[in-house]
Amino acid sequence: MSIKAIIETAIYVDDLDRTEAIYRTILGLPVIAKESGRHVFFQVGEASVLLAFIADATLKGDHLPAHGARGPGHFAMGIDAEALDAWRQKLQESGIAIEQEVEWPKGGKSLYFRDPAGNSVELITPGVWGLPSGW
Repeated sequence: MSIKAIIETAIYVDDLDRTEAIYRTILGLPVIAKESGRHVFFQVGEASVLLAFIADATLKGDHLPAHGARGPGHFAMGIDAEALDAWRQKLQESGIAIEQEVEWPKGGKSLYFRDPAGNSVELITPGVWGLPSGW
């Protein structure tokens, strides 16, 4: 018996429309669920979901057990190594400042930027962790 993967990642945001504009319009993630004033959910690749919640709505626990966080979080999304330059250019052309670029000791590279809620978003190429999956 073993855990296979992280399927959902949750972030907490202030503005669902601005969040959707970044993740759907700029990053190209399809919206798979949306509830005004509460959340917008995005498909990431074939097997993962990014949950963007208004923190105050989830802290009430009216749909599920109460959960939530305050302040910025961090998560990473995998990209193809040969797409790194194109992603850098797309972010810059969209007015999104790249906070940092890192070349990792095991291989792979990362681009870091902030979403409208201040979450640290990382785009990573294969090799960063040296995992059997390539990541």
